[in-house]
Amino acid sequence: MRYLGDIPHTQFKIGLYAWNQKYIVKIETNLYEQTFKVSEMDFIGTENDFKAMMTDNIFVGQLVARFQLMHQDFQELLIRYDAI
Repeated sequence: MRYLGDIPHTQFKIGLYAWNQKYIVKIETNLYEQTFKVSEMDFIGTENDFKAMMTDNIFVGQLVARFQLMHQDFQELLIRYDAI
């Protein structure tokens, strides 16, 4: 996997990678990670266009909501198994 660089963001660490003719985007918080894979052949645009898309306000709002759900799901799991 080839590291292409970070995409600056105030809430998340966003890393952009290339592997097997795909862009791989890893969005991380302290505890959780979301990964998206997009074929370079299917994407119309440049690497910079792709980076700009990752900071789209609607997309970022959906990331936040998904991270919240991930946290909630994991907390509920820990409670079910008396792990916290």
